[in-house]
This record gives sequence, structure tokens and C-alpha cells, in this order.
Amino acid sequence: MTTAIRKWNYGHYKSDNYGGHSMAVSIGTLTLYFSYDTVIAFAELGHSLRCCENVWTVTTGKHLNWISSKDMRLPHERFESELENVLAEHHLSVS
Repeated sequence: MTTAIRKWNYGHYKSDNYGGHSMAVSIGTLTLYFSYDTVIAFAELGHSLRCCENVWTVTTGKHLNWISSKDMRLPHERFESELENVLAEHHLSVS
């Protein structure tokens, strides 16, 4: 069985110089949303989008705003726990 992997820029930057900072990667049924090298949201087929509250920078806050509204965001500890669980289910890790 083959697992499809796809990546794209979810951001709305006017210049390509910054496009790599807001990247999404789909691996099979799991999609990870990155701000720089940090996973800030994820979605799994058949489940709702999970986003973290902004505990980082203004730029990451901008990235989160492109993905979700503030009322959808999970507290950081809960988000990290759910992310760890879903990554383990898919035999993945983020370093």
C-alpha cells in the first residue's frame, strides 16, 4: 500500500520569500500545518481540525488566523497531547 504525501503553502504572503514559513503537509489521511518548523494545527480525515492557541510570535498568530478562528483553538498542553497521540497512531514524530 502506498501513502500519498503532499505539501503546499497555506499562507497569503505577497512575496515568495516568506511562503516557506506557512507550510502544510498531508501524509495519507493526516494533514499537519506548520509555522516555520512547529506544528500549530492538524486535521485527520473524519475528525475536526485541531489548532493550538498562540503561545509563540505575532507571525505564528497570523498563520493561525489563516487556519482557524480564535474560538476553535485548544490550550497548548491539550493540543500537544492530542498531537502526540495522533502522530503515534500514524507512526510519525516531529523533531
